Order: sequence, then structure tokens, then C-alpha cells
Amino acid sequence: MIDIHCHILPHVDDGAKHMEDSMAMAKAAVSQGIHTIIATPHHKNGRYNNPKQSVLADLTTLNERIQQENIPLTILPGQEIRIHGDLIEGIEQGEILTLNGVSRYIFIELPTNHVPHYTEQLLFDIQMKNLIPIIVHPERNTVLLEHPTRLYEFVRKGALTQITAASLVGKFGPKIKKFTHELIEANLTHFIASDAHNTKSRDFQMLEATHEVKHKYGQQTLYMLMENAQLLIDDQMIYVDEPQRIKRKKFLGLF
Repeated sequence: MIDIHCHILPHVDDGAKHMEDSMAMAKAAVSQGIHTIIATPHHKNGRYNNPKQSVLADLTTLNERIQQENIPLTILPGQEIRIHGDLIEGIEQGEILTLNGVSRYIFIELPTNHVPHYTEQLLFDIQMKNLIPIIVHPERNTVLLEHPTRLYEFVRKGALTQITAASLVGKFGPKIKKFTHELIEANLTHFIASDAHNTKSRDFQMLEATHEVKHKYGQQTLYMLMENAQLLIDDQMIYVDEPQRIKRKKFLGLF
């Protein structure tokens, strides 16, 4: 299994605090059947900055330690990039790291409680740079949860999305779990990843999530979501089904 979103790099963000935390996470990942992780530290989120060159340096150190401990796990480079107005400039200046460092895919994180007014334009501008934006954990954005047509429009116009394993199995509550399942049913998501930050409060949950997908949606849907992670790493075009609108019933004028 491949996990394309994980905060396993030590002492760079709110993920692994130190190298021993990283080792614990590495062992936990292997126990879940994960053999490859893309390390995606937060970048430009107002608290953490992890530009391309520093991520690559930290990654080398982490992979060396993993090899010393004989843990059968490969860590690849990436970033979780908070959407911001200077993102295109960051791409042009070489500060932005695509997933696996060589693919066309990049992670875009929206704020939790709103969708910036320039989001649609920026997603378009990213694609004009021959890159493919992936919106991470859209199920945890309050605006998209209440107005899923906003997300439908982003996907219809070429953006991809990645849901979180813990959301799928209910770790963020029933409302987010329901929306996460709706995203799968409406072909509005393309990847499942852990977004793991540690081995306790924000662990992997990938094994549990894949069992849930297989049980509820069948082997074919699970295969597509898992295969997409490999295609991303190989910089190939992923499997994309026609997105559908999520219809919400109104009650007394409210959703």
C-alpha cells in the first residue's frame, strides 16, 4: 500500500516531533501494509514553511535512519501547500515540491473554515503550469461540506481530491464521515491517504479505511483508489470517473 499524505518528517511541523517519533510512525505504517510514503510537511500555512530544498535534505536523513533500522519502508518527497496568493511565484522560483519530486501532481490545502475567493482561478493557473492540483481532505472544509457543488465545480474543471482514511471510518465524527462517503459515491475523490501526524491521536487508519471501501463499494473502487497512488508516483494519468453533483435535501430552507 502507498500513503501519499503523511507528516512523518521529524521536527518540521505538527507531525513527528523528533526522529524517534518518525521511527514509531514508520513501524506503524509497515504494520498497516504500507511500503511507500510521501512525506508532505505543511508549507506556507501561516505557521510552518518547508521549501523544496529543506524537505529534500530532511528526507535524506530520514531515509538513512530507516535503512539503518531495517524498516521496509521508502519515503518520497512532497509538501502539503496551503493555498496562497503567491503560489504560482513559488512554483516559478523552485520553492514548490511536486509529489515524489518528479510528478505533475501537487497538494493544495484549503483553510478549514472557508474557501478563498481566488481558489478557482488559482487551480486554473496551476494547471496552466502543466501541474495537476490535488485538494487535500476536502471533507474537512466546512464550506465544501455545506456547499458540495463548489467542490464539484473544482473537480469538473480538472482538480483532483484526496480524502483522509480517518474521515472515512468516522474518526472526525459522523457528519464528516457521511460527506466522505458521499464524495466517493459522487466520483469527487481520487485518492485515500492517512494524513498521519503521530501514532496516537492522528494515526494511519489506512487498513481500516481500505476494508471499509471494499465492504461498501467493492474491490473495483478500492483498486482504483489504490492504483491511483501508484500512478501518481509514476507521474501517469490516474483513473478519473465523471464527477456527479451531491444533492442535498432542503428542510425549512436549510440544508
